[in-house]
Amino acid sequence: MKKTRFAVIVVLLAVSGASAVAADKVAADPRVKTALEAARIWLEAQRAYDRIPGVSAAIVYDQQVLWIGGYGCTDLSKKTPATASTIYSICSISKLFTSLAVMQLRDAGKLRLDDPVEKFLPWFKIQKTAPLGPEITIEGLLTHASGLPRESEYPYWTAPDYAFPSREQVKEKVASQQTLYPAETHFQYSNLGLTLAGEVVAAASGQPYDEYVKSHILGPLGLTRTTPEIPADERGNRLATGYSILTRDGEPKAMPFFQVRGIAPAAGYASSAEDLAKFASWQFRLLGTGGAEVLKANTLREMYRIHWVEQDFETTWGLGFSVWRRDGKVFVGHGGSCPGFRSAVLFRPEEKVAAVFLSNAHEAASEAFAQCLYDIVAPAIKDAVKNPSAAKKHDPKLIKYLGTYSGWNGEMAVLLWGDGLAAIDLPTMNPAKSIVKLKKTGDHTFRRVRDDEELGEEIVFEMGPDGRAARLKWHSNYYPRIR
Repeated sequence: MKKTRFAVIVVLLAVSGASAVAADKVAADPRVKTALEAARIWLEAQRAYDRIPGVSAAIVYDQQVLWIGGYGCTDLSKKTPATASTIYSICSISKLFTSLAVMQLRDAGKLRLDDPVEKFLPWFKIQKTAPLGPEITIEGLLTHASGLPRESEYPYWTAPDYAFPSREQVKEKVASQQTLYPAETHFQYSNLGLTLAGEVVAAASGQPYDEYVKSHILGPLGLTRTTPEIPADERGNRLATGYSILTRDGEPKAMPFFQVRGIAPAAGYASSAEDLAKFASWQFRLLGTGGAEVLKANTLREMYRIHWVEQDFETTWGLGFSVWRRDGKVFVGHGGSCPGFRSAVLFRPEEKVAAVFLSNAHEAASEAFAQCLYDIVAPAIKDAVKNPSAAKKHDPKLIKYLGTYSGWNGEMAVLLWGDGLAAIDLPTMNPAKSIVKLKKTGDHTFRRVRDDEELGEEIVFEMGPDGRAARLKWHSNYYPRIR
């Protein structure tokens, strides 16, 4: 028995070590490096054009954080720069941690997904639209198929107070609320539902919710900057200031500080890009080893699987995780939107690629930003994994052409790409498809590479006295280099 256990441990360590080496090689691949540079250039420009005060983001491959950083400011009045360790409200991403806690307790035999919520919460006496309909179950809370209304009956999303209720107030109000539909009838995203899931965690574990997640999830995963409530003691320090949508004069306004209180299991968490990158790597590590670390690997896979499909066949949900299909690929993750903050985490488990996006702007298209980061970098990672020997070193003579050029419709960034150059228009919310490859054909002369690999029009760089390109000529128009 001892020899068998030892052999299993050796195999697991070998798998983990091989994965780490592979991730290091991927990170060093020239194709990945240039894709990451394209992602950075795009993100910095898009943030500026969208007037987002600050963003922090990360791109993860397996156990390797390929890139992490921040742009803009966490506080406009103090000009505090955004970094990888900046803390933001992550709002509904909180639901993932609550769902993990539920599944931990399920695996420990302390609850079943088909248990009625009322079994753990005797005070849950909501008025049912269909009294003889299905029970509202714990699984229904995680899939948003419980028929519950979206919110507890308080106006906590109302400016300027954002007066979130306490746990006691949520409990007191439930009995006077009514379900929207019979359970297991329609998808209805519900903060109330995941708030109740947090109450189930507390009841089933015998610990206050925040103590349970700190000791069983956040602590073991080393998420030192992740908290189940926005940390008031970090105001003016690592916590970003949230900002409103742009006013009519084109400027955002600082939003009032808030805490989510009784709604914390659904929307209260705060975190950083560093911690959410760790969160992604943990998931890939767990799936790679197939064992148990905080959660069983098979349980995580179960959470990723679709457990609810709306009748339109477009809305699909796992256990806590949003699940969606794009360009033939399945993604899992979650977005977050709270007063002054927008965030998103995207995971592509089959490729072990994740993207994290956090912002302190109420109108930032967080989920689109995360998807764009993935779209730019994932193809390069795939090439590096499948064809490591095909990587080509960049010609150092091309560096003199790199930079950002100004045009009549915005900017154009010229960057290294493959064994040549590429250009990308800025701003754009479709950066991966707007990358145009350029092939060198003469002295300071390039031609556009069409999708069918034929060569298109000519691009000519004019050199400045410092030996770098001063401007470029494309379609008979000039673009001066501005950075």
